[in-house]
Amino acid sequence: MLKIMQAKLVTLSIPTPDGVFVAHYSDKGLCGLEFPSRMKKPRIQSDTDESPRRVRAWHAATVKALKRVLSGKPPGRLPPVDLSSGTDFQQRVWRALQDISRGKTLSYGQVATAIGNPKALRAVGGACGANPIPVLVPCHRVLAANQRLGGFGGGLDWKRALLTRERVQWS
Repeated sequence: MLKIMQAKLVTLSIPTPDGVFVAHYSDKGLCGLEFPSRMKKPRIQSDTDESPRRVRAWHAATVKALKRVLSGKPPGRLPPVDLSSGTDFQQRVWRALQDISRGKTLSYGQVATAIGNPKALRAVGGACGANPIPVLVPCHRVLAANQRLGGFGGGLDWKRALLTRERVQWS
């Protein structure tokens, strides 16, 4: 009988002036980041004192990077990022997103070409929507054709806000 062990995730909150983000950590690093919900309290909160030292260090780096990005600055040092929850295709897209410089954008087609699959525009859009670590894996920097916003998992208000903080212009 095959027994499947589920990895333990550590979930910690990140209070910011924009609301409380929720970060998730696997044994490999940051594996999820949720935008603030419309609820007043985050869904899950753990005390960092109960977390392993390695996770506390990753969380400190995540907090610092997130707050820098939200204030319009480059993130600086990121914690290890665990993108293993995605398919091979999604992981290729997410790695490509990390190569888009702050203040720059690419179209879905350009990302598809960058990963060697120029006809996969819609699939790139789907991968961007499934990005488990938005803001730090910058899917907000991917625009539709003609510099239009397109969609965004965190909502278009967040996409506009993040692009504005990076001084990006769009149609």
